[in-house]
Formats: sequence, C-alpha cells, structure tokens
Amino acid sequence: MNFIMFRKFYAHKNAVKLLILLALVTVSCASRKDFVYFQDEPVKKEDISLVNTELVYGTDDLLTIDVSSLDPEASRPFNLPVVSYSPTVIGAQGQLKMQTYLIDINGNIEFPVLGTIKLGGLTRTEATAYLKERLSEYIKDPIVNIRLANFTITVLGEVNRPGTYTIQDERISVSEALGLAGDLTNNGKRTNVFLIRESGGEKRFARLDLTSVNLVNSQLYYMAQNDVLVVEPNRARRNASTYNPNTAVIISAISTLATITAIFVVK
Repeated sequence: MNFIMFRKFYAHKNAVKLLILLALVTVSCASRKDFVYFQDEPVKKEDISLVNTELVYGTDDLLTIDVSSLDPEASRPFNLPVVSYSPTVIGAQGQLKMQTYLIDINGNIEFPVLGTIKLGGLTRTEATAYLKERLSEYIKDPIVNIRLANFTITVLGEVNRPGTYTIQDERISVSEALGLAGDLTNNGKRTNVFLIRESGGEKRFARLDLTSVNLVNSQLYYMAQNDVLVVEPNRARRNASTYNPNTAVIISAISTLATITAIFVVK
C-alpha cells in the first residue's frame, strides 16, 4: 500500500469513526431488564405473609346501603328512595336511584331511623355486621349490602392513558390499574413506580418494583381508595426532555464537515 492510499484509508477510517460516535451519542439502547415485568424468582411460599387487603372506609367515601328482609314492609323505612329527573319532549322522566351516604370528617353517616352511626375506620365486613346488629332491633334477620360508590384511583406519568378512574369493584391491583391506564410507555421506569396513599389522615409514600414477581405478595399490590400511582420517566426520556431542537442540524453539519475534511485530506 503506497502513501497516498494509506492517507485515503486513514482519512475515511477517521470519518467513519466520527459518524459512529455521533450515532452512539444520539441512540440509547435498552436491555430486557428495562421492560419485562416480574423477572425474578418468587420467594418461598412459607416466607410469604398474607395480608388483609379488605377496604377500610374513610372520610369522604360515598356509600350505598341496601337493607332487605323477608318482610319488605319492615325494611322499607331504611331504604330511602331517590328520584332523578331527566327532561323529555313531553316533560320529565323520573328514575329511582339508590340513596348514598357520605362519611363525614368524624367517620359518621346519617342513616334512616338509626340516626348518626360511625362506619369510618371499619372494613366492609365489620360495617355490615355492625348494621345488622343495629337493625335487628327493628327487623328480623336483616340483610345488608354495602358498596363504595366513589372508589377512585389516579395513574400519572409515563403511561398511555393517564387520569383518574372510578372502579366498580372495591378491589383493584397495581397491575389492573396500570392496565386501565393503557400500560407503561417504553419510557416508563418499571423499577421505581411511586405510590401515594392516604392513611389515618396522613400521606404515605412507597416505591414499587414492577420487575419483581414478589410485588404480587406485597400489602401494596392492592390499591386503596384515592391511591395515586406515578410512573417516572427513564433516563432516555429525561434526556429527551432536554433535547435541543437544533441537535439534528448540528449533527448533519458535523457529518458534512467530516466528509469535506476527509476529501481535502486525501488530496
């Protein structure tokens, strides 16, 4: 190889190196660990402590309470009818709805006949048993059905459909909540999902690792009323947020300059 050919080879080699370097700077790679859920091995079954995930009623919860018995007339005073009206062409059309009871700051509701009763701080099982006991003074073998009408959760951050969701059931897992929000985007950090929960009038915070299979056995796996999940962006997303719109122009200019330099060097 003569000297001129060596100079051409060396110049082109340097230009290629520069272009590869620019490509590496602008492109980020992601591994399997960045995306796959429940990657690790579960702990032994005997090491898992089962926790009570039953909902506990609290301030601002909106309850529907249905009371029934073998004697419909006896239970009627405990089921106040609520009529909602909707306008029609010929007037207004009424529709019966169930009465709702708002738990106040002291944990109380105002219930027909029974008056002020405290349900705040009780689980559904406990509240049902308490109401049955109180109603037994008026009804033989009462049947009580309690439902939470405003069970809501919020999912924010790097998900496809962030927002606040009202849940029909009183039980939803973290996985199901993320499913409602359309799952995480590719830019969501799966190892550090932020959970905000109100308990005892205080805000509590926790970090969830979605890549760990042991999350399903955690007491945090099932969400509580008004829980907030925040999916933070990964490093690629954070870097993109500081991306300069002129970067592409600058890279193109550098590439052109590298090509011109290589041409002049070999001449």
